[in-house]
Amino acid sequence: MAEHVLKGVPPVPLTLRRSARARRITLRISRLDGRVTLTLPRGVSEAEALAFAREKQAWIRDHLADRPEEVAITPGTLIPVEGVARTIAFLPGRKVMLGEDRIGVPETGAGARLQAFLRELARDRLVAAADGYAARISRSYDRITLRDTRSRWGSCTSDGGLMFSWRLILAPPEILTYVAAHEVAHLVEMNHSPAFWSLVHDIYGPHDAPRRWLRTQGETLHRYNFSVGA
Repeated sequence: MAEHVLKGVPPVPLTLRRSARARRITLRISRLDGRVTLTLPRGVSEAEALAFAREKQAWIRDHLADRPEEVAITPGTLIPVEGVARTIAFLPGRKVMLGEDRIGVPETGAGARLQAFLRELARDRLVAAADGYAARISRSYDRITLRDTRSRWGSCTSDGGLMFSWRLILAPPEILTYVAAHEVAHLVEMNHSPAFWSLVHDIYGPHDAPRRWLRTQGETLHRYNFSVGA
């Protein structure tokens, strides 16, 4: 992969990658982090790809402008925890304190401490949900791993490993439990066949609403930048 910049105000970083399967130049803007990627087929020069990006500059900038604005961890900022908006307040001490309408965070290392707190809360909720759904289908999983994934909210490996995005703790509880049910169902059906969706419905219930929420609002969970204030 090669890194370039589309000149202008502001400049836009471009990532160029080659693919043996590509038949033409394609342009993709990540809805999660705004990364602009140009995929080049064999025989197409970088100069040609950059010219293509310049032709699409207005389209690129319009789409980047539509992305949700990044949110820093600062006093007075609202952040959802389990779907409930809480106001961040800096407090003395080293502990994060979760209240009904606010969340107290130590001023020193605020972003890192808040992220660690949310990861642990996410683990507690996801373990409880996964345990419950696994018991319903008389299966067990091997482990649960939490990551800050950009491309998926969860996954299940063939050896029973479950992975989840810890940012699910920011979403309403029914979203987190849906993702847990979805991945646990993969312990039986490692596919997205009708049998898989039938199993998800059996252990979770109607799932159109949480799936739609993730498609339309899931990207907003990535707005929160925990490196600020760390």
